[in-house]
Parts: sequence; C-alpha cells; structure tokens
Amino acid sequence: MARSVIRTSVAAVAAVLCVVSISSAFVAAPAQAPRVQPQVTETTAALSAVALTVPTAAFADEGSVWIPALSAVGAGFAIGLAAIGSGVGQGIASGRCIDGISRQPEVADDLRGVLLLSLAFMESLTIYGLVIALVLLFANPLIK
Repeated sequence: MARSVIRTSVAAVAAVLCVVSISSAFVAAPAQAPRVQPQVTETTAALSAVALTVPTAAFADEGSVWIPALSAVGAGFAIGLAAIGSGVGQGIASGRCIDGISRQPEVADDLRGVLLLSLAFMESLTIYGLVIALVLLFANPLIK
C-alpha cells in the first residue's frame, strides 16, 4: 500500500513538472504596433501602371512570348489532368470488377464486357486531353 502511494505521488509530481516545463515553453504574443499608412510616391504609381500594362503584352501582334508559353503550360495541364483522372477511374473500375467477379464468378463474362467498354470510354477522355494538348502546342489558333 505504501509503495503504491509513493509511486502515485512520484507520478503526480512528474506530471506537474511536465506541465510546468511545457507551459514555460510558450511565449506570449507581442503587442501589435499601430499601423502607419504608406505614402504613395511616384515610384509606387509607376510600378502600378507597369503591372497593369504588362498583361496586355500577351496580345501583341508580333514577337509575343506569352501566348506560346501559356499554351505550353495549358497543354501540360490538359494531358496531366486527363492522364491522372483516367488512371484513377480505370483503377477504381478494375478493382470493383475484380471484387464483383470474386463474389459472383458466374457473371464474370458479363462484368468483363462492361469493364472493357467502360475502360475504352475512360481512355477516350485521355485521348481528348492529348488532342487538346497537341492543338495548343502545334496548331494554336491564338498564334497567327
């Protein structure tokens, strides 16, 4: 009995010390300083004007780099998202088909036919993404 009281008191003291050491690790947040309104100078106005006119460079007639660069980024997104979406969909469909065949082996032929048809439709969406990417890269209607 005495031994359990000693162990309990030692555990309680250790817990109190742990809580005290953890609570001293936190630092109070500093008081917020009053905000000063920034002064608008000619440099700020000039930088703002430049920032507003830079996107219009994408519509320049000759020598514009923005349209091909953004088309390459769009092509990357098109093929990447199409491949990811199709891969996830095909994996889920195949897994569910295998689950169905393992539960009812007598309907394996029916499930296999439906699976192959659905996989073909899913793959066609990936091919559409590839076509969009190729159009953006090689036959871009935005470039004259």
